[in-house]
Amino acid sequence: MSTPEENFAKLGLTLPPAPKPLGVYKPLLVDGNHCLVSGHGPVQENGSLIIGRVGDNLSMEEGKLAARQVGLAILATIKVNLGSLNKVKRVIKVLGMVSCTNDFEKHPYIINGCSELFAAIWGPDNGVGVRSAVGMGSLPGNIPVEIEAMFELN
Repeated sequence: MSTPEENFAKLGLTLPPAPKPLGVYKPLLVDGNHCLVSGHGPVQENGSLIIGRVGDNLSMEEGKLAARQVGLAILATIKVNLGSLNKVKRVIKVLGMVSCTNDFEKHPYIINGCSELFAAIWGPDNGVGVRSAVGMGSLPGNIPVEIEAMFELN
């Protein structure tokens, strides 16, 4: 059985820099054997953000890739704060928010970009938790996706 770090390496993806808080909050908080991660945006490898609105100037596929990029930013925050993805036992909850047009209805498809990444890292049982995927009129900085998550620690 592979570790989360080994599973991540097999994906051939690169983590972006862990984002710094843009307000008065902690990016990650450990409470007992739970790890809560604040809402993250789609930080790219060069530190810039993906911007746009799904259904307007971003397609569904671009939105899904933005959600995967948010997942990578969350992983970067975990690694910076905990030292290793191996310290996470499983995903408990994901809340995904999609900036989209009023008629857009495929929010779960977009957030699958993050959920599929987590499932590839922690496996189909531990990598999939409960989830909400909702649409928003706007998100900070014109980002298309914001995601927060809760994990159980080993």
